[in-house]
Amino acid sequence: MSTTCKTPFGVGDASFQAAGGEIGIECLVADFYRIMDETETAACVRLLYPEDLSASRERLAAFLSGWLGGPRRYAEKYGSISIPQFHTRWTVGEAERDAWLDCMALAIARQNYTADFAAYLLAQLRVPAERILQAGRQACPARPQSLQP
Repeated sequence: MSTTCKTPFGVGDASFQAAGGEIGIECLVADFYRIMDETETAACVRLLYPEDLSASRERLAAFLSGWLGGPRRYAEKYGSISIPQFHTRWTVGEAERDAWLDCMALAIARQNYTADFAAYLLAQLRVPAERILQAGRQACPARPQSLQP
């Protein structure tokens, strides 16, 4: 008697495979930035990016590849990264965090992902998004909470 044991997301390269590998991640990233460009409510986060998004697309796809358990393309090309610390160079408030996550949710919905993986991926992406927000607040502790974006 044989049993099929599906590897849970987050273990090994299960998430990377569920995302469609590098090609699937590139499609997700392309849709993400397209949505960011087209969505009026994402203007606040779009302003944080350069006009030409080519390098941003490449970096995000490389990061997601390794983050999802696939080849560590970001580390290979750019070295290690602390996502929250990297983003402290910009003012990232709740509006920017929420706009980024909304664009990602719409991009995820455009992919041919299972409902389970889509929900898992968005939940996982909320973690670094929240850490980026918190790191920005800690970078400027003198700023009163009421003035934080």
